[in-house]
Amino acid sequence: MKKLILKTDSRDETHALGERLGTLAQPDMVFLMKGDLGAGKTTLTQGIAKGLGIKRNVTSPTFNILKIYQGRMPLYHIDAYRMEGVHQDLGLDEFLDDDGLTVIEWSQFMPNLIPEEYLSVSIRLLEGDTREFTFEAVGSVYEKLLEEMEAK
Repeated sequence: MKKLILKTDSRDETHALGERLGTLAQPDMVFLMKGDLGAGKTTLTQGIAKGLGIKRNVTSPTFNILKIYQGRMPLYHIDAYRMEGVHQDLGLDEFLDDDGLTVIEWSQFMPNLIPEEYLSVSIRLLEGDTREFTFEAVGSVYEKLLEEMEAK
C-alpha cells in the first residue's frame, strides 16, 4: 500500500491539490474522504471538480446524500454523514461502476459502498489554515495515481 502525505496552508492550496488530483483521476475511481467537520473534505472535492473541468459550484451533499456534476467525466459526490446506523440499500453502489469518479465523504458510515480498490484521503486540521492530507492507495491504479501526484 503506497502512502503520500502532503500539507496545504490555505484554501487556495487545498483547491490546487484537489485540482491536481482531479486532473489525474480516471473513470471508475473511488476516493474515500475522512476528517472531522471542517477539515476540508468539500474544499478538496471542489478542487477535484475543477480538475475534471466542472464549472458548477460544488457544495456538500449532506442533505441530499448525493450530488452529480458533469465534466470530462461525471463526479458522484456522496456524503454519508447522516447515514450512520442506516441499513437501507439506497442504490448508491450503482455509481461506483458508471465511468465517473466517486468521492465519498464519511465513508465509514456506509461500509457496504467501499470497493476492493480505492484511494483513502485522511485530512487533519492543524494550526490555522494548515491541513495535512494522508493519501493511501489500495490497488495498483491508485498507487500509480500517487506516483503521478509525487512527480508533479
